[in-house]
Amino acid sequence: MSAPKQRLGLIAGNGNFPFLVLDAARAQGFDVVVAAIKEEASAEIEQRGAASVHWLSLGELSKLIDKFKEQGVTRAVMAGQVKHKQIFSSIRPDWRLAKLLLSLGTRNTDSLLGAVAKVLADEGIILENSTALLEPLLAKAGVLTERAPSGQEKQNIDYGRAVARHLAQYDIGQTVIIAETACVAVEAMEGTDVAIERAGQLMGSLGSGPSTLSRALTVVKIAKPNQDMRFDVPVIGLKTIAVMKKAAATCLALDAGRCLLLDGDAILGSADAAGIAIVAE
Repeated sequence: MSAPKQRLGLIAGNGNFPFLVLDAARAQGFDVVVAAIKEEASAEIEQRGAASVHWLSLGELSKLIDKFKEQGVTRAVMAGQVKHKQIFSSIRPDWRLAKLLLSLGTRNTDSLLGAVAKVLADEGIILENSTALLEPLLAKAGVLTERAPSGQEKQNIDYGRAVARHLAQYDIGQTVIIAETACVAVEAMEGTDVAIERAGQLMGSLGSGPSTLSRALTVVKIAKPNQDMRFDVPVIGLKTIAVMKKAAATCLALDAGRCLLLDGDAILGSADAAGIAIVAE
């Protein structure tokens, strides 16, 4: 008689990230118990072979703990974005989460999710790195595309990294968009892709008159100085490349080993087709 499979809890937000984790966990022999966030997760999660799927709203921390305990889950991962604005507009905290919120000095993503992780741990459910099952998708150091960054793009990257690292320590955002070593846009609650769109609209609004400055945009996306790889991990997908192309962004800089390329080599192929350089340091 074979031994029972290990169980892994998956707290699923939006995008493709939860599906990648689910498929990788099943391939490694786990029974996956999914806690799908109603405001974010795709209904398709029901069709991907999880041992069970339980839908809950943002704020239902007690329900999350109860479901995982009922299913024998002692290890879990968070995967998929929960839009920062959802935390403020859609959350209706149960008693457990309300108590946690009252205890926080600041209510940014790190402090909130870190506190949730501690509550889970106190209940015997250990939250693990969301990238643990997806190591091959982490950006490797070096130039990842056919085209390397130009001299101007390298200057933009250096400046953008300095700006982004100052901002990231305050949990404001992880992405800045640069042109000619000037900061055009900073990511906040809207997310990376919307910040890139905004930068493209701003540069487009300047018109087509003569200018000595290049309007090509460089996108710099970093991990936080003390990035907790259990949650809010920087990710890039095919949609980001499409948004960059539309916004006339020509270069993307990432942190090696700390940013997930969710669509793998397809991202690099799409970037090559668009003439976009991607580099990780």
